[in-house]
Amino acid sequence: MKTLTKHDVLERREARYRRRMNLRITTQEQAVEFVNDVGFSFLFPIQKLELPSLWDAIAGRVVKTYPQHKGYEIERTWGWKDESLAKKWWYYGKLIRDKATLVSLDFLPNFYALSENFGDYEHDYLEEYKTGQLTSEARQVYEALLKNGALDAVRLRREAHLSTDANKGRFDKALTDLQTGLKVLPVGIAPVGAWRYAFIYEILPRWFPQIPVRAQRIGRVEARRRILDRYLRNVIFSTVPIAARLFRWSTTETQQAAVTLAADERLELNVKVSGIKDLQMVTQG
Repeated sequence: MKTLTKHDVLERREARYRRRMNLRITTQEQAVEFVNDVGFSFLFPIQKLELPSLWDAIAGRVVKTYPQHKGYEIERTWGWKDESLAKKWWYYGKLIRDKATLVSLDFLPNFYALSENFGDYEHDYLEEYKTGQLTSEARQVYEALLKNGALDAVRLRREAHLSTDANKGRFDKALTDLQTGLKVLPVGIAPVGAWRYAFIYEILPRWFPQIPVRAQRIGRVEARRRILDRYLRNVIFSTVPIAARLFRWSTTETQQAAVTLAADERLELNVKVSGIKDLQMVTQG
C-alpha cells in the first residue's frame, strides 16, 4: 500500500491550482489556458469542495473573499468571467454542486453526456417534465427561451410568468436546475434591473451546437471515467465517497470508474493518507 503525507498532496495541489505567485495567472490568455489545462474548476473556491478555482489561480495564493473586496483578484476574476461569456472562451454556469463552474469546451461534452439531454432540445425537456425531473417553473423558463431566444434575467422572469416577488425563489431555483442540467447558460450581461447588471440566458445547444454532437459519441461510463481521471489529476488525492458527493454520482458508479482507471494505470487505489479509512485514490505522476 502506497503512503502519502498531507504535505505531499498539498504541495502538488499548490502547483496544479497555481497557488504560487510565480505561477499565478496575469492575462486573459493564461486564464483560458488554465481552464483548458484543468478541464473544469470553480470560479471561486468553495468551502469543503475540493477543486481548483480561477480566483486562486489569479491570486497566486489563498485569499479569502469578502463583500467589499477590492484589488486585481476580484477585478480579473469577475471581469474576465463577464467578458468571457459572449466570447465563448469556455462554458460558465452553475454546474458542479450548483456552484459557478468553468469547463473547457473540449471537456464539456463529458458532462453533457451525463445529462438527460439526448439531442432534440426542442422536445426532450417535455419527457423530463412528464416524469417529474423538471419542475413546472423550469419548464416555463425553458419555454420562454425556446420561444423568444436569448433573454436577460429581468425579461426572462416576465416571459416565464414568474415576475412577482413570491416567485423569485422559484425562478432562481428553476434557473439553477436548468444550468445543472446543461439546458441553459449565461451568455452575456445586460444593464437592467435594480443593480443594472443581469445575466442574459440562452439554451445551451443553440449557443454551443457542437457540444451535443460530440457528447453523443461518449457513453456514460466513459464520461464518468474521464471526469474522475481529470479530477484526480487536479486534486491529486481523494476518496470514492468524496468524489461521489462532489459529482452527485452513486458510490457504485464512482468506484467502478476508479477501478477502471486503476486497471489502465491512471491511478492507484488503497493509498493511505493520514489514516483515512475509505477507499483511497491517488493520481499517477
